[in-house]
Amino acid sequence: MAFTFSDIFWLFIIFSMLTPLFQKWSLENRRLRAFRHLEEKRKSRVISLIHRQETMSFLGFPLMKYIDIHDSEEVIRAIKMTDKKVPIDLILHTPGGLVLAAEQIALALKNHPAKVTVFIPHYAMSGGTMIALAADEIVMSENSVLGPVDPQLGEYPAASVLKVLSKKDINEIDDRTLILADISEKAIKQVREFVYHLIEDKMDPKKAKKLATILTEGRWTHDYPITFSEAKKLGLSVSKEMPSEVEQLMSLYPQPGLKRPSVQYIPVPYRPDTPTRKSTGKNH
Repeated sequence: MAFTFSDIFWLFIIFSMLTPLFQKWSLENRRLRAFRHLEEKRKSRVISLIHRQETMSFLGFPLMKYIDIHDSEEVIRAIKMTDKKVPIDLILHTPGGLVLAAEQIALALKNHPAKVTVFIPHYAMSGGTMIALAADEIVMSENSVLGPVDPQLGEYPAASVLKVLSKKDINEIDDRTLILADISEKAIKQVREFVYHLIEDKMDPKKAKKLATILTEGRWTHDYPITFSEAKKLGLSVSKEMPSEVEQLMSLYPQPGLKRPSVQYIPVPYRPDTPTRKSTGKNH
């Protein structure tokens, strides 16, 4: 049977269309197998909340993903499907997002009777930190970070808006700024009270109030990295016992790239006794 150029062309088109679907299906199956392996090892329900920069398949514009209502609905649904005696392990990797969605997830985790562990292999900032505070234990890797949870009003930190009132005479401040200051005061109070509610049963009430104030008062910029050692000093229940399975699972959520990868290396473990590839070329 002879193939014409037209047949080969259409076979190529069909193959090009099916290949990404097969790759997606294969990756999804590898993720599910990794989930099942970790769940069997820890006797828990594993949930991931992982945000990567996504790329539109046609136009190629990068889109940042954040915690949204869809995320909160899905996480809450997974928690409801979990028996009250079964521990929950949440793998968290996010820059933050919608406060309402983060608060809903945090409340659902706090209300789960069995142990809740949040694993942070890289970072969980802003709303991600709020979710982590609801856990009985936060597991961080050596280089992973948390962040402050001080409210942001658009492009301005709420704490910075409030500072304007102390820096200028009220008659010199425009109405819009005064309105923003009023909203800022309410936002900080609400978030501080919520954070206190999340941690009040995990430490002494005075320490809990102090920690809630530190995380919400705006003493740092919103992207300030709270390392493991600093989290420990703040009184958070943090651990460095990061399972290798969690780090392996993160590799199954690759960052899409438009051209060449930003980071590249030979993907095998290196140890002191690892043989290096020697040049086979001859000297002339």
